[in-house]
Amino acid sequence: MSATFWIIIGGAIVTYLTRIGGHVILTRFKEIHPRARAGLDAVPAAVLTTLVAPAVAQGGPNEWAAFAIAVIAGLRVSVIWMVVIGTVAIAVLRHVSG
Repeated sequence: MSATFWIIIGGAIVTYLTRIGGHVILTRFKEIHPRARAGLDAVPAAVLTTLVAPAVAQGGPNEWAAFAIAVIAGLRVSVIWMVVIGTVAIAVLRHVSG
């Protein structure tokens, strides 16, 4: 099997162990400190930012327009819908512009 396959499998295992490890550790506490909870609540936004920011910074008009559409949508809808709308926007813009 190729090295790429094993890299993907290894990444999946490490990701799974990280997620399950965090769950096991957090379930041992009766209460989570408010600061820890706030930090954990910020993780999805931080991950989303690390995925979107480079594409917008290095992108062109299509990426900037899709980002603007997603930001405006984010003011009205939940994060998951904002992601869906932004994804559809970039797909449509790239398809239309060639």
